[in-house]
Amino acid sequence: MTFVIRDARADEREDVRDLTLDVYSAYANIMTAEAWAGLDAAVRRAVDAENAQRIVASEGDVILGSVMLFPPDTAAYGESTHALPNPELRLLAVPESARGKGIGRALVEECIRRARRDGAAALGLHSSKSMEAARELYLRMGFERAPEHDFFPPGAEHVEGYRLRLR
Repeated sequence: MTFVIRDARADEREDVRDLTLDVYSAYANIMTAEAWAGLDAAVRRAVDAENAQRIVASEGDVILGSVMLFPPDTAAYGESTHALPNPELRLLAVPESARGKGIGRALVEECIRRARRDGAAALGLHSSKSMEAARELYLRMGFERAPEHDFFPPGAEHVEGYRLRLR
């Protein structure tokens, strides 16, 4: 499979939103109902954020995956956390039909490249126990647990902080 990593075009915003919501809907069958409700609400808020870069993997006009990169010093998680000092990778989404082809890794690598280009000391992200495959990918790529950035949304799963040191 040949794909390119690029910024999403303005006319693809709804496609990115739909893809992200569809991919994350799988967690409804994994998490408790209360935890899923919290994640679903958080994803819906974040996917419409104006201050994040939307990055996609595409083959022709078909979007195969996406990720959002939030700038440093923004509250990427709303009122759940304080403004984080580093850029934050969020909402990595690759449909099951496109997994195993390096798309998720390529999207994360692009976030790393952009964070380095912008002089960031680190790149952060958050995950939870239900996101086992994603957590394994992040650890293989060198991300480390950053428990000082953990948070506990009411009713939701423990949200774990991770960081990749860039310098």
